[in-house]
Amino acid sequence: MVDQNSLYHSLYLIRHFEETVLENFSKGVFYGTTHTYLGQEANAVGVLYHLQSEDIVVSNHRCHGHYLAYGGELRPLFAELMGKVTGVCAGRGGSQHLHWRNFYSNGILGGTLAMATGMALAEKRKASHAVVITFLGDGTLGEGIVYETLNIAALWKAPILYVLENNHIAQTTPVQLALAGDIADRFRAFGIPVYEIDTSDVLNVLSISGGLLEDIRDESIPQALILHTCRFGPHSKGDDTRSDEEIQQMRRKRDPVKIQAARLEDNDRAKIEREVNHEIQQAFLQAIDDPLPSWDSSISSPVL
Repeated sequence: MVDQNSLYHSLYLIRHFEETVLENFSKGVFYGTTHTYLGQEANAVGVLYHLQSEDIVVSNHRCHGHYLAYGGELRPLFAELMGKVTGVCAGRGGSQHLHWRNFYSNGILGGTLAMATGMALAEKRKASHAVVITFLGDGTLGEGIVYETLNIAALWKAPILYVLENNHIAQTTPVQLALAGDIADRFRAFGIPVYEIDTSDVLNVLSISGGLLEDIRDESIPQALILHTCRFGPHSKGDDTRSDEEIQQMRRKRDPVKIQAARLEDNDRAKIEREVNHEIQQAFLQAIDDPLPSWDSSISSPVL
């Protein structure tokens, strides 16, 4: 039995975390850049609901939602974005480069697929029965390494699920101006089974991804899941060429948080929101008070 309240908690947690990041970035609280997951929360929560303890998750530059759905903690993520020693990677990875337990992310588009597929093949050789889940966006499909990787994955039967989150815009380029042909055919060309779903409902994502991951565990084969989704925020902090009306229309019709909220009792929903708001506020304030790395001028690297 799926816990509807738990799903809403995860969706709302990602949403409020990302909103907090965007609201505070211009204040100089964070370093580097950031790519928020606003509007795509159902993908991470629905797919990663099925994780087992040995499974591996490989993410990309838009990784906060994946990290939080994996079970990552709030304060270390805030601290990582601030460059603090209490961060996920002691402040050295920033927004895009995280490692915690069996979770990895990297901002190099395409390269993450090769890394994830290598991990899947390693787990297969170890006979661990772990699977790898890797997330990519539609903009990644212009990288040649993607197709070299899919070829090897199919030939050697890597136990991996490729989750392609098609938000229909790569930075500021609409998908129809960048990709010819059919996205699913890119996987089928290598004999990789592919499934598509156009939804913002976490229950739909959860249902189809559960079956795919079960097949991957049983048969040790690669599979692909294309999730047609909506990105509410800019590519990074402010680079959005879409009209306000287009974004508001997506929010009215395709908001995964609102879709799941409608299934809850009002009291339960309000309680979850109060708890998450408090948790995020506390984590944010704690991270602000955490120390930056100290610097010893006699050596060439920070002393943590």
